[in-house]
Amino acid sequence: MSQQLESITSQLEPKKCKESRVFRTGRVFPNDVNNHKTLFGGKLMSLIDEVASISAMRHSRCNVVTASTDSVDFLRPIHQTDSVCLESFVTHTGRTSIEVFVKIVAENLYTGERVIAATSFLTFVSRDEAGKPCPVAPVIPETEEECLLHESAAERSELRKIRRQSSKRLAERLTTGKYWEQ
Repeated sequence: MSQQLESITSQLEPKKCKESRVFRTGRVFPNDVNNHKTLFGGKLMSLIDEVASISAMRHSRCNVVTASTDSVDFLRPIHQTDSVCLESFVTHTGRTSIEVFVKIVAENLYTGERVIAATSFLTFVSRDEAGKPCPVAPVIPETEEECLLHESAAERSELRKIRRQSSKRLAERLTTGKYWEQ
């Protein structure tokens, strides 16, 4: 099966990063903020997963599942007076995996000041109609930013594998019993 996937993947036409690019801009409303009047982290994480999944599907043109949220780095708070713009695109692919980068820009709607408020990397796995992994095309970076992210993807992939193995070892030692029965 693995050789078959590699053969199919090598025949797929590479796609440019910009073909998977997604932009989403929204307002920060009172029900979106915490007691510090900044955007809830969980709300932002939900938006990140949504735009990233669209990028992954645009690239693969098949179903995708989130394999991991590799990182979400909150760099600056997003205030109620800000808009939040998410930009996502595919940075790298494996045989069936798709790495997506999401850049989150907060814009103060009164001053126009724009700052990078967060960054995130997610990994998706492509699936066919039967739920089996299916091959994805390689990606071609063009801009300086795309090249930077593409060139550093192998390092992130290796760290992802190490972290996943560590998570599996930890899960083997955790209990699944009900707390009231222990």
